[in-house]
Amino acid sequence: MSALHPTPRIDFGRAFKVVRSSGQRMSARLDVKAAWVSLLLLVIALAIGAVTLSSGAFEVPLDQVILALFGEVDDRVRMVVVEWRLPRTGMALLLGCALGLGGAIFQSLTRNPLGSPDIIGFDAGSYTGALVVIILLQGGYYQVAGGALLGGLVTAGAVYILAWRRGMQGFRLIIVGIGVSAMLNSLNTWMMLRAELEVAMAAAFWGAGSLNGIGYERLVPALIVLGVLVPLVFMLERPMRQLEMGDDAARALGVNAEPVRLALVVLGVGLTATVTAAAGPIGFVALAAPQLAKRLTGAAGITLIPSAAMGGLLLVAADHAAQHFFAPTQLPVGIVTVSLGGIYFIWLLIRESRRR
Repeated sequence: MSALHPTPRIDFGRAFKVVRSSGQRMSARLDVKAAWVSLLLLVIALAIGAVTLSSGAFEVPLDQVILALFGEVDDRVRMVVVEWRLPRTGMALLLGCALGLGGAIFQSLTRNPLGSPDIIGFDAGSYTGALVVIILLQGGYYQVAGGALLGGLVTAGAVYILAWRRGMQGFRLIIVGIGVSAMLNSLNTWMMLRAELEVAMAAAFWGAGSLNGIGYERLVPALIVLGVLVPLVFMLERPMRQLEMGDDAARALGVNAEPVRLALVVLGVGLTATVTAAAGPIGFVALAAPQLAKRLTGAAGITLIPSAAMGGLLLVAADHAAQHFFAPTQLPVGIVTVSLGGIYFIWLLIRESRRR
C-alpha cells in the first residue's frame, strides 16, 4: 500500500497491544482490558493476603508485616509472619491460580461453563488415588501426592476413552465425567467405611480440602511442579483458542486437533491433581473463576491469565474467611468454597436452562 493509502487497521472492538521480542521473532497480542483486570485481581488478592498475615491470635500491624517480609523485624514477628502464616497464604494464592487455569482449560475444551475438573470427575479420581495410598498403603505426604496425581491421570484417561466417538464432544465429556465421578465417589465412601476410625477421620479431614498446617515443605514442591506445567499451558494457549472454533476450523489453521486436546487435558488434570495432592480436593474454584473472569473482562471466550488471577483471589479470600470468620474454629477452606460454589452452581444451572 502506498503512503496515500495506508494499510487499514482491523477493529476488534477492544484495545489490544502487540508485544514483540527483542529479535522481532516472536509476538503476541495483549488484551489491554484483560491485563488491567488481571492486575487488579492480583492486587486485591495480595491485599487480602496481607490482612491474613496480620490477623490471628497474635496481631501484627500491616507495616510490621511488610517489614517482616524483608527481614527487618524481631525474630518473634518474623517467625509468626514468615514461617507460620506466609506458606499458607502463598499456597492459597498459588493453588487458586492453578485451579483457575485448570478450569479455564476444560471450559475452553468443552465450550461449556459446566466443564470443570470437579464436575467432570477428575477431582474425584485424584481423591481416589490419594485414599488408596492413605488407607491401604499408609503412605506419607509424597506418596499421597503421587497417588493423587496418578489417580487424576487414570481417571482422565478413562473419561477420555469412554467419551470418544469418532472425535471428542464437550457435552459428552461432561456427561461421562459426571457418571465416572459418581462411581468414584461411591468407591471413596466404601474405602472410608472399611478403614480404621483414626485413618478414616484423617482421610475425611484431608478430603474436605484444607490449608491448615501448610508449610514450606509442601509449598516448594507445588511451586516446582506448577512452574513446569504453567509455561506449557501458555505455550498451547493459541491452539486452545483455535479449538474453540471447532476441529475443522482448527485443522484448517494448522492445529493437530486431537494431540493438542489430549495435551491440554493432561496439563489440566496435572494442575488440579497438584492442588489435590497439596491440600485435598478444593471444589468450585475451577468452576467459578473462568466465568467470573470472563464477565469482568468482557472477552468473547475463556482467557487464561484473568482466570488464574480470579482463582487466586477466590481461594485467598475463602481461606481468610475459613481462618477468621468462624473463630475460634478454623474450617477447612474446601467447606467455604463448596458453600459459596453451591450457590454459584445453582445460579449457573438456572441461567443455562433459561437460555435453551
